[in-house]
Amino acid sequence: MKIAIYPGSFDPVTLGHLDVIERAAALFDRLIVVVMHNQTKKPMFTPEERRAFLRRVTSHLDNVEVDMFGGLLAEYARQRGACTIVKGLRAVSDFESEFQMALANRKLNPDLDTAFLMTSAEYMYLSSSIVKDIAAHGGDISGFVSPELVDEVLKRMRKED
Repeated sequence: MKIAIYPGSFDPVTLGHLDVIERAAALFDRLIVVVMHNQTKKPMFTPEERRAFLRRVTSHLDNVEVDMFGGLLAEYARQRGACTIVKGLRAVSDFESEFQMALANRKLNPDLDTAFLMTSAEYMYLSSSIVKDIAAHGGDISGFVSPELVDEVLKRMRKED
């Protein structure tokens, strides 16, 4: 069984993330979407909330599991028996840092490859930061996140003010 991991902060999960998840799920027998704890970011949602959001928006995908992890991704992949890390790329500018991480992960776990999926054209500009910025200024985020998450993201942004 080919198991892949799609890591990220997913704060919040966007339609761009979901696009990569759906495409990766079609490529692998099993896809584990893992909410990573990133010490350099100040998330709007807790890891548990982000995991719950991901579970809701991926419930239609039978081969997708959602998890959380706070350590080294290469070690998590070893623990879960994964052979591939999936990373979504929006632009060439994303590639350099992702390439460095892929090499480091391969050094830590020689059995681990990284697959880069280019985002679909309609999501090239989209990031969680953009969603939060639009929501913070009262904009319509319905074209950026799954319909079942719109109200919760907007509600959280109103609390943050």
